[in-house]
Amino acid sequence: MGGSLWLYLCLAAFIIFLLPRPTLQGPFEKKLIKKLFNDDYDKMERPAQNDSHPVRVDFGLTLQQIIDVDEKNQIIATNVWLNLMWNDYHLRWNPKNYGGIDKLRIPPGKLWRPDILMYNSADESFDGTFPVNMVVTHDGNTTYIPPGMFKSTCKIDITWFPFDDQFCDMKFGSWTHDGSKIDLQNQGDEGDTSTFIRNGEWDLRGFPCVRNVQYYACCPEPYIDIVFTMHIRRRKLYFLANLILPCMILSSLCLVTFLIPPDAGEKVSFGVTILLSLTVFLLLVAETMPPTSDAVPLIGMYFACIMIMCSLSVVFTVLVLNYHHRSADTHEMPEWVKKGICEWLAWILRMKRPGKELSRKKLVQNAKLRELELRERSSKSLLANVLDLDDDFRRDTQNSFNVKIDDNLHMCSTRSELHSIIKELKYITNKMRKDEDDQEVEGDWKFAAMVIDRLCLIMFSTFTITSTCAILFSAPTMFG
Repeated sequence: MGGSLWLYLCLAAFIIFLLPRPTLQGPFEKKLIKKLFNDDYDKMERPAQNDSHPVRVDFGLTLQQIIDVDEKNQIIATNVWLNLMWNDYHLRWNPKNYGGIDKLRIPPGKLWRPDILMYNSADESFDGTFPVNMVVTHDGNTTYIPPGMFKSTCKIDITWFPFDDQFCDMKFGSWTHDGSKIDLQNQGDEGDTSTFIRNGEWDLRGFPCVRNVQYYACCPEPYIDIVFTMHIRRRKLYFLANLILPCMILSSLCLVTFLIPPDAGEKVSFGVTILLSLTVFLLLVAETMPPTSDAVPLIGMYFACIMIMCSLSVVFTVLVLNYHHRSADTHEMPEWVKKGICEWLAWILRMKRPGKELSRKKLVQNAKLRELELRERSSKSLLANVLDLDDDFRRDTQNSFNVKIDDNLHMCSTRSELHSIIKELKYITNKMRKDEDDQEVEGDWKFAAMVIDRLCLIMFSTFTITSTCAILFSAPTMFG
């Protein structure tokens, strides 16, 4: 019984001996910190074993989020984590001598750290990082990863807005040390975007980095900087749905102006209403467009073309109405309008009036008939022009009247009455012919207005489609 108890006590003592002793960790860490940060350590001292050698600092960047792109002030706001690593030979120890401690978390004010800053900062405090603890390992490697909200300057090129790409640089380097004191090296060919949060307006296309070594005339030492370039592309769905599509609809409504009959009395008012609607829409769009004079945005050129097209459509609509309401009492139709618009242009546009054949052969025949008609009318007498009779028939009729009058003297009254009838017929015939001519001239003016309306519809439709395709499809990232 006593032997068994002794065995159990020995086993329990052995187990307790093997268990870790957490109460001893505090003294070990305290002892280690006291050993590292003794009177010999100075945080202002550059941790280089040889003063002629530079301290190597590996630098990296982790892009978390693109917060805002301010085109007007040309500033981009980002959420970024810096990643700095260097070796401090003062901070080395053997973990076996300090209870297995291989890492320490030290506040940034206790250790030396490189003065790495972003050169093109636009922040009021310039340095937007938050001071966090540094992680020091037993071999002296020190890691400092401060997060920060950065505002950096960025040259915004809005030539292809809203189908534009932007390249924004973030330039980092030591503010006071040259390359002979701090050897700044990039940790890779591009920044870390594994935890990037997607932006609603911009797509991140790339985040490369380049290490630059520059020499200035003032100093022989090299100056090192690392430039990270954010390649971002504007997402176009919002602008297509809220800017491009409404403008295309308004431009299509301008074309409808040429399909409204002139007698409806709504052609000009409809065109002016569309023009005013487009103007109000452009005022709203101007608030969205980046206000800059460096370049004319692509969408601004497109809106300018549509605005000019709508304005010209109102001008041509007024011309069409002017032609439509002309008459023989106010205007005489020129020969070029008769031949050029009512015949040849109408034939080119495949337009014809009801009951009239329109072909190239017919147009040539009509021209010859008009010449013959003018010659015949000039050779006829006044009575022939009134009654549309030949001179020979008039003479034969007059001779027969004379014979009858000679045979019967009582026919004198009949002759007088016949002259009165001829006079009345002359007046009626002139009136009927004048009305027919006036109606024909008025119909020609109306037909000329229809031809111009059709021509404007084709011209402006072609201009709208061509300008839309030429301007919008010229953007290099339209289909990207």
